[in-house]
Amino acid sequence: MSNIKVKTYRVQGFTCANCAKTFENNVKNLDGVIDAQVNFGASKITVFGDATIEQLEKAGAFENLKIRDEKEKTIERTPFFKQKEIIKVYISAILVFLSWMASHFYGNENFIYVFGYLAAIGIGGYKLFIKGLKNLVRFNFDMSTLMTIAIIGAVLIGEWGEGATVVVLFAISEALERYSMDKARASIESLIDLAPKTALIRRGNSEMIAEVDKIEIGDIMIVKPGQKLALDGVVVKGESTINQAPITGESVPVFKTVGDEVFAGTLNEEGLLEVQVSKRVEDTTLAKIIHLVEEAQAEKAPTQRFVDKFAKYYTPIIIALAIFIAVVPPLALGGGWTEWIYQGLGVLVVGCPCALVISTPVAVVTAIGNAARNGVLIKGGIYLEEVGSLKAIAFDKTGTLTKGSPVVTDVLSLGRDERELLSIAAAIEKNSQHPFASSIVRKAEELHLEFRDIPIENIQSITGKGIRALVNNEIYVVGSPVLFAELLRTGIPASINNQIIHFQSVGKTVILLGNEHCIHLIIAAEDEVRHSAQAAISKLHELGIEKTIMLTGDNEHTAKIIGKQVGLTDIQSRLLPEQKLTFIKTLRKKYGKVAMVGDGVNDAPALKAASVGVAMGTAGTDTALETADIALMSDDLRKLPYTIKLSRKALSIIKQNIVFSLGIKALALLFVIPQWLTLWIAIFADMGATLLVTLNSMRILRMED
Repeated sequence: MSNIKVKTYRVQGFTCANCAKTFENNVKNLDGVIDAQVNFGASKITVFGDATIEQLEKAGAFENLKIRDEKEKTIERTPFFKQKEIIKVYISAILVFLSWMASHFYGNENFIYVFGYLAAIGIGGYKLFIKGLKNLVRFNFDMSTLMTIAIIGAVLIGEWGEGATVVVLFAISEALERYSMDKARASIESLIDLAPKTALIRRGNSEMIAEVDKIEIGDIMIVKPGQKLALDGVVVKGESTINQAPITGESVPVFKTVGDEVFAGTLNEEGLLEVQVSKRVEDTTLAKIIHLVEEAQAEKAPTQRFVDKFAKYYTPIIIALAIFIAVVPPLALGGGWTEWIYQGLGVLVVGCPCALVISTPVAVVTAIGNAARNGVLIKGGIYLEEVGSLKAIAFDKTGTLTKGSPVVTDVLSLGRDERELLSIAAAIEKNSQHPFASSIVRKAEELHLEFRDIPIENIQSITGKGIRALVNNEIYVVGSPVLFAELLRTGIPASINNQIIHFQSVGKTVILLGNEHCIHLIIAAEDEVRHSAQAAISKLHELGIEKTIMLTGDNEHTAKIIGKQVGLTDIQSRLLPEQKLTFIKTLRKKYGKVAMVGDGVNDAPALKAASVGVAMGTAGTDTALETADIALMSDDLRKLPYTIKLSRKALSIIKQNIVFSLGIKALALLFVIPQWLTLWIAIFADMGATLLVTLNSMRILRMED
């Protein structure tokens, strides 16, 4: 199976989910194709096996689909009003109008107008009839089948004008549906064109313009003021402000200098930068965003799965109801056959599930696209729904509520040389990824301590508490006061404990260096609270979140000070990773829907255990992008309330759409009782519902962070 060729293509021309399914089945039947998966929301198909673009376009000829490589630049779209299908609608509409005029001027005895109506039906409904008749033969009753039966039935009972009008209005309805889905997809597909396709690079002593897929890791990219970056990299020369809005959603440009990471698709505003390329074009943060968002559109929301299942049974019920209305009144009540067949055809038209089927996907695609433009990646419809019904949100402290860049403020030796002890602590911690370990290393560097050459042996991590190592044949332990309270047989001496409590009482985190017999060094570090944390927590409470909880491995004093600063309802301190996981499970039992917000790496188990795992500050962090259900690309916690509001708006619109689509149809069906239901009313009810649903969903595009 690993040797099977897998290739993804972009598809242009999908009009509905049923068409996408038909195309998928057609591709599966091609020689050399083992499997195929269509992502209707992203308008893509993944083919397992061998198939050419010509073969794929042939499989999609029923819908005139156009196929291109996934990485190929966006095709320039023909304006909506100039598209071939719309031109056919114009011609059909003109023929219907001229035929109607002919019937009024020349009377029903002159059948010239009939040919006009038939021509309108043929031009406007040709593709519809081909699909409908094929489906009818296969007993596949979808929208095309229902409309084909209704139009042919109208012609057979002599309702030429109404049959032609139905064709025109249905074609308009489908065109508007296609237009709305294309508009929703465009918000994502436009991301593909954010990064330039070429860049000015330096190799050796020569400069050249190169296509991005020819640029290698390590090449130097020269970016002038006003230019966009083509690839991710690290600044090696120059300084400037970078507009990172396409990646992180931040409206304020960010200052970048030597050593800072920059991303493809962002705009260099001021200075000349030289950037060393760190990722190939297919691995950039922008490429990952596009891939993850498009994959998210293939993940159906629970509401969508319910609607799809409902529609599966709904269509056969409508057909049965139409047959019942057409047959039973004439047989049982002596009604006229023509009148009741006409009513039955009206029921078929009203019953088309177009609006119902698109009620959810168009809203989900639009919401996920809106979120991506604002620096929030939502991995699928299920998470879009879940985040709107959260009752409790748990936060990691370091790097989430705080900036994650602690600074050592105090170093206190308990007898031995302070510089020697700090050098040993830095040597032990130099390979650790923990923010507080990094703060010790930075402090040693500031003091120009020679710690990198100190030999370290037998390094052993003590999960959630510290690290043990052998230095110059002596065992040293770097860790929390909790760890030393366990290590020292008589506990931490009172004088040292008082000093620890003093540091903790002002919100500092204490790290100790010592062994199983005594403590040699006290290090106090302070991590600044994020400026956005308090505003974000306050907004979450306004939105009705019942509990906001800090889950941290830090000490109780520091946790309480930071928790009070940002306005959390609950604090849980001194937690090991497995205890965080257990606490999340307890929260889920109590509140049902619970989110965990963390860095996406150290908190991976807790993120997975939550209803929704939210990783923040994930731009350029591949692991966090992959593990989280929702990723906040910037370090701004205010993106979280925005995401909840977006989710609730999307859910509200989905519910409105379902009520609209079913309510309008139910109202139209009531017209059957007094025999008021005409094909005109039926098609307007169907088209009206589709229009309401699509326009209502497009409102999500206007929602801003």
